Order: sequence, then structure tokens, then C-alpha cells
Amino acid sequence: MEDQATRAYWYAVHTYSGYENKVAKDLETMAQNRRMTDLIQEVKVPTEMVPEIKDGKEKLVERKIFPGYVLVKMVMTTDTWYVVRNVRGCTGFVGPAGEDPLPLTQEEVDKLGVEAPVESAELTLDYKEGDSVELLAGVMKGFAGQVASIDLAAKKVKVLISFAGRQTPAELDLDQVKPV
Repeated sequence: MEDQATRAYWYAVHTYSGYENKVAKDLETMAQNRRMTDLIQEVKVPTEMVPEIKDGKEKLVERKIFPGYVLVKMVMTTDTWYVVRNVRGCTGFVGPAGEDPLPLTQEEVDKLGVEAPVESAELTLDYKEGDSVELLAGVMKGFAGQVASIDLAAKKVKVLISFAGRQTPAELDLDQVKPV
């Protein structure tokens, strides 16, 4: 492997699933210990903040965008290649086998939001259409019903409640119901 110019590029590194944060931390530590922070400049595990509703409460949770991958901004040299490849939990650079690692293109870097934080993605719920839920608000608070439809864009859920022998629809906010 030839030593390249002193320009740093982003590279994708494959890791064992669940080891992304450990690989990133170990790589940063190795770069500092070997005084290579000018060559291995940044290490990131791409994440996004995702709204999640659980037990009727909405909260933001951090989720890995690409489980099993760490992104490294580095100047590719024989030494930096060796350091990255020998971090415990790292299985190698992403790219053609047997060839020098290929840096990510600027378009890929922009899409991944590596240099700018990625905003939230789609809302996740702990219930789905057809599930039984309990109403947490409204005049029918405490009643149970079945989810008829979910409108994520409007953050609304339509629930069918059996009342006086009839199915009565109720439209509520997503956080006003919880699974039974």
C-alpha cells in the first residue's frame, strides 16, 4: 500500500454488530497513544434521533443508522491502515477485497450526514393496527379499544371502542394511548 497525500478522506469500516461504539472508542484511543491524531482525525458511529412512543409517552431515542459500521476520517497510509485493521472488533474496510480501501465520495458523506448531524427519522410506536390499547385521555379515558388506523404524519390514531354494544371510533394523539 502506497502512502497517499496528506488529505484526509472518510472511510467506512466494518465491525462486529454491537461493537460499533467500542471500535470507535478504541480507535480514537489508539490514534492518541500512537500520536496519530493528525492522520486519524475523526471517528464516528452514524446515529439519528428517532421519536418513539412507549407506554403512552413520546421520547427521542438514539439509533444507529448503519449497524455494523464505523466511519473514519483519515489520511490513508500503511500505518493508519494497520492501526484501523488491528482494532479489536474491526473486520476490515468496506471496498473490493484485496485492493486498497476506497474513500467515500463527497456525495456519500453528504447523504450520510457525517459532517452535519442527521435529524430524526420516522416515529416508532409500541403498538400497530389491530392491537388492543388503553385510552389515556379524553372522555373515554381508561377504556380499551382496538387500533383501526394510524396517521404518523398527523400524529393521530383512530381507535374503535366497544361501547353500548356498538363500535365507537375515537381519534386521539399517538401518545394518548398505550398497549394493553
